[in-house]
Amino acid sequence: MKILITGGTGLIGRAFIHRYASTFQFTVLTRNPDKAKRLLPSRCQLISTLDDLTDLDTFEAVINLAGEPIADKRWTDAQKQRIEQSRYDVTRQLVDLIQASSLPPSVMISGSAIGYYGRQGSQPISEQFDDTHDEFSHRLCAEWERIAKQAASAQTRVCLLRTGVVLSDDGGALAKMMLPFKMGLGGPIASGKQYMSWIHITDMINAIYHLLNRDVSQGAYNLTAPYPETNRQFVKKLGSALHRPALIPMPEFALRILMGESADLLVYGQNVVPSALDKEGFAFLYPKLEDALAQIIDA
Repeated sequence: MKILITGGTGLIGRAFIHRYASTFQFTVLTRNPDKAKRLLPSRCQLISTLDDLTDLDTFEAVINLAGEPIADKRWTDAQKQRIEQSRYDVTRQLVDLIQASSLPPSVMISGSAIGYYGRQGSQPISEQFDDTHDEFSHRLCAEWERIAKQAASAQTRVCLLRTGVVLSDDGGALAKMMLPFKMGLGGPIASGKQYMSWIHITDMINAIYHLLNRDVSQGAYNLTAPYPETNRQFVKKLGSALHRPALIPMPEFALRILMGESADLLVYGQNVVPSALDKEGFAFLYPKLEDALAQIIDA
């Protein structure tokens, strides 16, 4: 299978490519070919723009994971625009190319996030939940999904990945969380009552493979483990796995001084469950947090 992938040097993209480098033929869209050559297998074909393509007839699938990191910088108006355009522009280009194809890819798997639902309480949230909270993360994901869905046709199905916090030993959110814990400074954030919906990187890439190959899968999918945790329980289990205390809280006001509006991603949460994957019989290798953390920390 020939796959065009964007965001291939990110945490999820590079894990998927390394796992299936001998199974699929990957063409990777990258703004930084030198970085891609360092991070990805040599058999990957690299392209720096989609402008030279007139269609996607040579590809059987598209995996669209490109996007400016959402939580790395304060949400100024300019940064919000960068976050939006890094997702919208490449997705529009892919949709246009799919629509221009006489033999389009049979599937487009496109990124999104559980931020689609906005801030929520403790109610379990499946893909059918529609009482979303109107805030930046929701508007960002809703528009990103709206654009991607335009690629859908009788020939091309579209799967949307509403991804939670991805846990990995190769960077990402967990690496940022572990440093204060290793220094004995870890603890709950704000009230600690907000839910963290997470997924182990192995289950993440296995789920993408599942959606890629199951020819009736389409629509939105929550890419989260079956058992979300409150922030307080999450940090308690992380501290236990690291054999470190988890007693020093991060007050909301301090977080907002550091992060501004983007602190919303940590102060509020969602109790998201993978109903669509469950209905399709997908089996998680790491459904529970303590097992996921043990595998990553002991790796």
